[in-house]
Amino acid sequence: MSETVIAGRYELDRRLGIGGMSTVQLALDRRLERHVAVKLLAEHLADDPSFVSRFRREALAAARLVHPNVVQVFDFGFDEAAHQHFIVMEHVPGRSCAELLREHGHLDVEQAVEIVAQACRGLDYAHRNGVVHRDVKPGNLLVTPEGVVKLADFGIAKATEQSSITQVGSVLGTAAYLAPEQARGEASGPRSDLYSLGVVAYQLLSGRLPYEATSLSELALKQQRELPAPLEQLNPAVPPALAQAVGVALALEPEGRYESAAEMEQAIRDGARGIAPAHVPTRATEATRVIAPAAATAETRMVRTRRPQQVAARRPAPLAGGREPAPPARRPASAPPGSQRDVVRRRFLAVLVMLAVIAVIVAIAAVALSGSGGGSVQLRRVAANDAQQAVQQLQSLVDDNTR
Repeated sequence: MSETVIAGRYELDRRLGIGGMSTVQLALDRRLERHVAVKLLAEHLADDPSFVSRFRREALAAARLVHPNVVQVFDFGFDEAAHQHFIVMEHVPGRSCAELLREHGHLDVEQAVEIVAQACRGLDYAHRNGVVHRDVKPGNLLVTPEGVVKLADFGIAKATEQSSITQVGSVLGTAAYLAPEQARGEASGPRSDLYSLGVVAYQLLSGRLPYEATSLSELALKQQRELPAPLEQLNPAVPPALAQAVGVALALEPEGRYESAAEMEQAIRDGARGIAPAHVPTRATEATRVIAPAAATAETRMVRTRRPQQVAARRPAPLAGGREPAPPARRPASAPPGSQRDVVRRRFLAVLVMLAVIAVIVAIAAVALSGSGGGSVQLRRVAANDAQQAVQQLQSLVDDNTR
């Protein structure tokens, strides 16, 4: 069996992984006598200028990243003899999180938190250097035998300051881990990586994905309509504060997620200690989720009938014998209780004054009728005048006190 050597230096060995765009193989660097990982662009894409351009951008962007939690890129180029575009990367012994999930179903809370926290460090460093990964998933989180986590395969990464070469409407990456804006075909940013890492954290802690979908359209629909099952219900060992911290990363809109990977790391570590995250997405974020028509109808009916039910609940109990109590007098909407009592008091006083005046008139009339001759006539005239004045004063008094 003949040996395949790339660029006259990298002797290819066994295959480490394969994806839609490339294959990764273990290789021996003959010059430095060390093992490396060589990524080879798929042959059917080697003549596609857009994919070759993306492949080279990956190398240029990733080569600037030198961090303990990021797989180091050593070299890249094009081998004319093999007609292969290649990238040479650090070989990380150990297993990926995808392999750990296949073996264990889900991880212990302590181990899962440590993996996610280290991945946050790598992402924070990449984001501060203008690089968005865009393909965060368990297969790209490598764990060394010493427990060091390295973020691998910036296969579809791009520098944020560079113009996108992805056609409008095309979506790259593994569907289950895509942020909602990526699933819609929109531009992705650092917070898209945080969403994807939130999906990884959810899976590491529960053994399942927050949304199970078979297509991008189904995924986008579920993200809009549903909320993931609470982590603490799927795995009772997960503290509620940690479940809440993961939930922030899974916010529907980027503005509802953490502002940085460093903030997410702190929230994840605090959540494992039972400390709820300080960053909580607004309810407006959740309000953008679409309610199914049946659920909306039921909710509308509940809102419409809530007030009559509350009024009925406050109705007084029936009296003895089944008699209903008299309903309380309704106050005018424009008059407060104090002014209402004042009006009643004034009217009562006016009635008393009117009765007193009538009594005086009756007494004067009786005296007038008991007399005789011209004096009695004169007295009757005086009594009539006094009575007329009293009536006028009474009318004025009533008008003044009932305005």
